[in-house]
Amino acid sequence: MTDWKNEIRAAIRSHGIRYVRFLWCDNAGLIRAKAVHTAFLEDYLEGAGVGIAAAQQAVPVMVDALASGSGLTPAGEVHMRADWSTFTLLPYAPGHARVLTDIHEGEAPWPHCPRSFLRRMIEWAGQHGWQIRAAFENEFYLLRREGDRVVPADSTVFAQTAALDVLAPMLEELSSALEAQGIVPEMIYAESGPGQFEMPIRYAEALRAADNQIIFRETVRAVARRHGLIASFVPKIFPDKAGNGAHLHFSLWQGDQNRTADPRRPEALSLEAQTFIAGILHHLPALMVFTTPSPNSYKRIRPRFWSGAFTCWGYGNREAAVRVPQPPAGRPITHVELKTVDPSCNPYLALGAMIAAGLDGLEQGLDPGEPVQVDPADLSEQERATRGIRPLPASLGEAIAALEEDEALLQALGPELARSYLAVRRAEWEAMKDLPHEEEVQILLERY
Repeated sequence: MTDWKNEIRAAIRSHGIRYVRFLWCDNAGLIRAKAVHTAFLEDYLEGAGVGIAAAQQAVPVMVDALASGSGLTPAGEVHMRADWSTFTLLPYAPGHARVLTDIHEGEAPWPHCPRSFLRRMIEWAGQHGWQIRAAFENEFYLLRREGDRVVPADSTVFAQTAALDVLAPMLEELSSALEAQGIVPEMIYAESGPGQFEMPIRYAEALRAADNQIIFRETVRAVARRHGLIASFVPKIFPDKAGNGAHLHFSLWQGDQNRTADPRRPEALSLEAQTFIAGILHHLPALMVFTTPSPNSYKRIRPRFWSGAFTCWGYGNREAAVRVPQPPAGRPITHVELKTVDPSCNPYLALGAMIAAGLDGLEQGLDPGEPVQVDPADLSEQERATRGIRPLPASLGEAIAALEEDEALLQALGPELARSYLAVRRAEWEAMKDLPHEEEVQILLERY
């Protein structure tokens, strides 16, 4: 009997926990759970997994019907095995706790499991001598219902202090709930849209970073509901207002040393970081199927909207897909930001695929080209072509076509996960590509 099991038992007893939620994130980016009554928890503490239909990974966001061509059928069951290191009491749901899971088929990780995919990419990076630390920087809207309409919870603009006052009770409870789960918000401020907020959290090693994204999304939505609000991470809710991104910040480490900056010129990227981002840029049209995976996502990815609509990088350039944040004078660069990401993504797949793209850049010694220090939309088509700057896919359909031709990313995924994931995204594209914006948002609003 190990100490961690006794600690979990003690926490369950002392806090009156009745249910433990076993969470997973599916190929559609939806966070799902089955809750086990603690009267029956002993089997699960000993390694048994919670069963789910294997076909669950073939269900698109808009319907509970299997996507064709996924390779999964109604026959067959797999099991969520708890990663008990993620066990946490839920401050917003008294009597409930939560644990994150890896999906197994028998004794082996299931090839369709997104969390297991990220584990493989972390291991691959480790074989190259690298560790990745990361954080998702989320934007989200707080909304309220007025009859049949959904409207922003306030009417403020970017960084206006009134937003922090109007929604102070909800934001205070949100911060407290995150802190209780080991996530300390670095800051919070009103974003460009009315009722929109951004709340960066600190970086962590890659698996924990993706776990944190699941915890963050769950917590924001749950706390908002307690205050009579809807929190939505849909990429583009309002056609005429700012969209929601989830910029992915990452850094390259060797042991306890951050190797993102050039050791001789700490205000510049290291050669390794440059080749890593070259891999991201090279694969970005296909990578977008994971980082901006909804048909709705492409209404946000537009030139001149600070969303990263071109395959280029730059120091402090918010129009570049890859931005190198500039630190205060005298301090080294610490990390890089991939802007072409939004919160509808499955974070395990988005981060894992980004790592795969970057490692391919390292293996091939790719060159990202010179940093772009202007808005790439201001360059002529000839100037962009000369510098290797390409516009990114304008639709999920275009991104899917790019992934279908990207052997490196498909190989990293493995044939099973590639097949089921692409089936889900194709089904969503075909079902939603011609929907009016209002109908599309109605489907997605409370799912992301």
